[in-house]
Amino acid sequence: MASWLEGVGAAAIYNLMEDAATAEISRAQLWQWVHRPKTMLDDGRKVDLDLFRSMVPKEMDKIKALVGAERFGSGKFALARKLLDELVSNKKFADFLTLLAYEYLD
Repeated sequence: MASWLEGVGAAAIYNLMEDAATAEISRAQLWQWVHRPKTMLDDGRKVDLDLFRSMVPKEMDKIKALVGAERFGSGKFALARKLLDELVSNKKFADFLTLLAYEYLD
């Protein structure tokens, strides 16, 4: 999402090209897990908004390590995090993440 917000149509991640479609699939899966009351991890933890939010900081640290502190600080990663949280936590499933994100394009 950060790359899309920066105007990049696709981004290389782990030697693969990812784009808005990949982000759509990922956020849809997260939304579905969070909003289905019986969804659990293999270790028995319930997948809910609290679990999602508790995992985000570690994932953001991984992204920062991958792209470097300078790019992370100057990029749109914090905004992407905010938008993902909004998309996942919203009770109604948004049709497309880009509809929300368009408001933030320069």
